[in-house]
Amino acid sequence: MEILKAANVWAKDELISAIFFILFGVIFIAASIGFWQLGKTDVAKAFIYPGLVAGILLLGAGLGFYFSNKTRLSNFETEYKTDSSAFIKSEIARAEKTIGEYQNVAFKVFPCIIAVAALLIVFVDRPIWRAIFITIICFMVVLLILDGNANARMKVYHEQLVTEKTRLDK
Repeated sequence: MEILKAANVWAKDELISAIFFILFGVIFIAASIGFWQLGKTDVAKAFIYPGLVAGILLLGAGLGFYFSNKTRLSNFETEYKTDSSAFIKSEIARAEKTIGEYQNVAFKVFPCIIAVAALLIVFVDRPIWRAIFITIICFMVVLLILDGNANARMKVYHEQLVTEKTRLDK
């Protein structure tokens, strides 16, 4: 029963993380609106669309994470009571897959994208492209921070699952 509590805590933490995705999405959109209303220079105007796209992506991801984890949270108890061993095994497999994805995407691909965007800022003179690359860097930094925290939570949750599985196997 402790593992059910751990699963619920993990899912509730993921809901909070999803709210941060939504918050950053709103910030990017608000910044775009600010550049649209107050921007006088070509550089300021160039940030309107990249910021809007990044904000919409973050908003969409946050809403998707929120509703999927909300559904998962409500299903945990039913799945656990149906077959606790199968629940733990499926959660371990899902956690391992997610941790692997974080290791590959969040901690390898995102830094490479940041490095490429930073290099391209130096070599491109057009304001729109510089705005795009700067927005990409900001977007990737937000993803790195949020995914880094999610990865840490997932590792703790995975350890709890493995501990419970070994306890049940004895």
